[in-house]
Amino acid sequence: MKLDKKLNRIVREINEIRKDVVILKLASKPQYAKKRTKAWKALARKVSSRWQGPTAVEEIASQREKAW
Repeated sequence: MKLDKKLNRIVREINEIRKDVVILKLASKPQYAKKRTKAWKALARKVSSRWQGPTAVEEIASQREKAW
């Protein structure tokens, strides 16, 4: 029984450590998320300004049509 209790305690401690790691990861993301979002939007504007093909809606519609 002692071994069982020790194992359960270790499992609980590992789960607590996992929770702490997740919280730390989430806490560090906002600063990088803003940079990524800003870079993504800048890239989208650049690509959109050069785009010569069909609109996204037209492209999706053409892909959904069965042309066999």
